[in-house]
Amino acid sequence: MGEAETPEPADKENERLAVQRARERARTARWDLNIAIFMFAVLIIVIILLFQGVTIEVVATVAIFGLAMVWLAGWRQGKQLYQLFYEEELSKLKFAQAKSIEETIEEKVQKALRERWR
Repeated sequence: MGEAETPEPADKENERLAVQRARERARTARWDLNIAIFMFAVLIIVIILLFQGVTIEVVATVAIFGLAMVWLAGWRQGKQLYQLFYEEELSKLKFAQAKSIEETIEEKVQKALRERWR
């Protein structure tokens, strides 16, 4: 007879906070220096092609492909960072919760000792 575990409200709240913080951190970290350099490289290629007299259809295709690659690289990096940040935030919250439980137990022990010494 397996006992179904239901997550406690504190666990759900911790998970929700971890998801929210991880999303925010991943969203801001997604566009780092590597992505910016890649975007500038695409821009330089487009400018060089324009000055070389290449037709606008070819330049537009290169530009669209380059921007799609920049977006794909940023999305992929954001997804990887989200997983990393999610695990980190969840462990931080669990540690903080365990520490607060530890402090609560310590306070109870100290209170009991004070009562005993009176």
